Amino acid sequence: MKTARSLSSLLETLPHARITGDPSVVISGIETDSRKVSPGSLFVALRGTQVDGHQFVGQVAQAGAAVIVLEHLPDRLSEGVTYVQVPDSAYALGMISAACYDHPSQGLKLVGVTGTNGKTSVVTFLFQLFRKLGHRCGMISTVQNQIEEEIIPTLHTTPDAPALNALLRRMKDSGCTFVFMEVSSHAVVQQRIAGLTFAGGVFTNITHDHLDFHQTFDNYIAAKKGFFDQLPEGAFALVNSDDRRGSIMVQNTRAAVHTFSMQRLAGFRGKLLSATLQGMQVILNSHEIWFRLIGRFNVYNLLAVYGVATLFGEPEESVLEEMSALTPPPGRFQQVYAPARQVTGIVDYAHTPDALANVLETIAQLRGYNEQVITVVGCGGNRDAAKRPKMAAIACKHSNRVVLTSDNPRFEDPAVILEQMQKGVSPVDFKKTKVIPDRREAIRWAVAQTQSGDIILVAGKGHETYQEIRGLREHFDDREELEAAFNTPG
Repeated sequence: MKTARSLSSLLETLPHARITGDPSVVISGIETDSRKVSPGSLFVALRGTQVDGHQFVGQVAQAGAAVIVLEHLPDRLSEGVTYVQVPDSAYALGMISAACYDHPSQGLKLVGVTGTNGKTSVVTFLFQLFRKLGHRCGMISTVQNQIEEEIIPTLHTTPDAPALNALLRRMKDSGCTFVFMEVSSHAVVQQRIAGLTFAGGVFTNITHDHLDFHQTFDNYIAAKKGFFDQLPEGAFALVNSDDRRGSIMVQNTRAAVHTFSMQRLAGFRGKLLSATLQGMQVILNSHEIWFRLIGRFNVYNLLAVYGVATLFGEPEESVLEEMSALTPPPGRFQQVYAPARQVTGIVDYAHTPDALANVLETIAQLRGYNEQVITVVGCGGNRDAAKRPKMAAIACKHSNRVVLTSDNPRFEDPAVILEQMQKGVSPVDFKKTKVIPDRREAIRWAVAQTQSGDIILVAGKGHETYQEIRGLREHFDDREELEAAFNTPG
C-alpha cells in the first residue's frame, strides 16, 4: 500500500458491508497476521485451517488497529475502532486489496492458468512467448515471479490478496501489458483472486492432488471450476477437452469457451510426430514444427500457449516461429548429462501420480532397448497421503530400479511416509526397490548403479532448492546433487 486510504474508498465494491464506527477513517495498511498490526492498520479476521483470526480481535484493537473486518462482531466493541461486518472475510480481503492498489488487474491483460499439472510450464511459455512478440510482461508462478528481467522470489503458487495486488500494481507501473499467473485451487477457495479481472483462463488437466486440503476429489474439482465461474463476459476460457472434466470447468462460465485437444475435434489440435531427448516434431493445427521440448504432456502445454496467443490476435507466423525456441522452466524435465559415464539425468517436479506417469512414459518412449531407467522418488509430508502408494507403484511399473527416499517431510516422520509408499510396491517389484531415507545418499546410490546409456529420473522437487524438515528449510538442489554424484569417481 503506497499511500494512506480512507475506509469508505476501499468498501465501494462491498455493498453488503455493515459499518460500526467512522467510515471516513484513514488506514495505513492491510494485515491478516495479528502480530503485524500497528496503529492505523486495517485487520481482516480470516478463518484459516489452523487458526481463526476472530480470536485476535481484542488483541489487534489494543495494538492500535483502526479498522477490523470480520464476520461476527465481538460482544464488546473497543472505543476508537471501526468494525466492518461482512458475510465472507476472505472475499472482503480480496476486494479491499484490489481497491487499495487501484484495481491494477483492470489495466492488464491478465491470464490465469489452473489445473493439477502443467500450470508452471504454460505460464512460463506464455511469458517467454509474449516477450519475444514485443510485449512487456509479468509472470506469477510456483518457480518465481518476474517483471520483465526482474526476478522476485515466491513462497506460494498464488500470493495472498494484498501481496498479489501489490505485485500486479508493480507490474502495471512497470509498463507491463500482459501478466500470466498460476491459479492454485487453494487460491480460489481462499478467495485470493477475489477482486481481480481476468482477460482469460486456461484449464490444463485435473488428477488427484491436495486432498489433504480439499478432503474430497469433488471439492478439488469444484475449486478449479470456481475460477472459471468467476471469469467475466468478454474473457475467454480455454480448456483441455481431452480431460473429461474439461467440460465441467466451463458449465457456468460467462467467458467465451474454446478447446484444445490431441484426441478429438477442437479449436486447437495437436499431434506428436516424433521425439528424441533433444526435442520433438509436432503438428499444431496444420503447422508442423520442431520444438526443443520433450514429452506428450508438453504438446498439451504448447497447445494451450498457441491457443492463448491466437485468441489475443497475435500474428500466427510470428507466434509459431517464436514458440519453436521456447525452453522449459527450471525443474521441468531438466536434463543433466554425464559425458564420462554416458548417463542422462532428468530432474522433474513430478509430485503427483499422473505427473510421474507422464514423465516416465515419456522416458520409456525415448530410451534404447538395453538402457535401464532408475527412478528416485519421495512424497512430501503433511500433504495428501493417499497418493503415496500410488507414486511408488507408478515408479515401479515404469522403472528398472526404484529408490524411495525423503522429499520435504515437513513435520512428519520420513520413515512413516516411506512405509506408506512401500504399500504400493508389489511382491514382484520388491527386489528392484530400495529404501534410502537420505535423499543425497539415494541419488548417489542410483548413480552408482548406472551403466552407459542409462537414464536416472529424480522426481518430486524439481526447481526447489531446499528440504523442509521440522519447520526449517535446508539447502538441497536435486540438480546440484545429481551433478555432484556424476562427478564422483566410480
